[in-house]
Amino acid sequence: MRDIFNDIFENQPKDPMVSARQGAKTPLRKRFYKEARAGEAGQQGHPLLLDGKPVMTPARRPLLAPSPVLADALAGEWQAQEIEIDPARMPLTRLANVIVDGIVPAPAAVADEIGKYLGSDLLCYRAHEPAGLVARQNELWNPVLDWARDDLGARFVLIEGIVFAEQPREAIEAARKVIPVDSSDLKNIWRLGAMASVTTITGSALIALALNAGAFGADALWAAAHVDEDFQMSQWGRYEAAIERRAARFAEYEAAAKVLKLV
Repeated sequence: MRDIFNDIFENQPKDPMVSARQGAKTPLRKRFYKEARAGEAGQQGHPLLLDGKPVMTPARRPLLAPSPVLADALAGEWQAQEIEIDPARMPLTRLANVIVDGIVPAPAAVADEIGKYLGSDLLCYRAHEPAGLVARQNELWNPVLDWARDDLGARFVLIEGIVFAEQPREAIEAARKVIPVDSSDLKNIWRLGAMASVTTITGSALIALALNAGAFGADALWAAAHVDEDFQMSQWGRYEAAIERRAARFAEYEAAAKVLKLV
């Protein structure tokens, strides 16, 4: 059964849109199990079981969740697969595989990558026109920066345009302090993995920090990440390929938000 898990997920593209397109061309593996459920908690976490047998990651590590509700959510994703197993419709399992195989062995390196985004965070780079875009950026981005200043002691500087400018070292260091890096705590590692996913999806480590802290709702932060894109669509109309890509990214974002909520 380990080889089956490996076949299903190991060669899946990281881009969910590519995965979805390939799913239409490449035969998917038939569902081979009757029941998916969470197992009894062990010392290292809560296993996901298919017909009583543990699920393994592509690197052949046990897929262990840090909380029973998260293990149930993973089981629900597998149970929802009907005739075929489609990894494109299993964003939570894909994220879990990345966390177990990629984040658990090297949490410090992942935390450093998130920290790098703080030096050029999306929310700090502002348009100088048109007025409607400027107003929308202020409306959705300023509250997150105000939260970082008031709750984290991290005062970031606004930059007009897209030319890189350094942020205060003190602001970056203050924000980095709340990135979870304790490798002895499985919940922290899963939080770190979810935050890394949110950071890369949105282009903003500050959005990831705010979502982890529960400072704003997931929908509000998703809207904040797409201010520029939404404004462009309001001016020039909807581009269906972009909408399709955004829907796939949203599924990944939702999975990460679910981890932060349930862990």
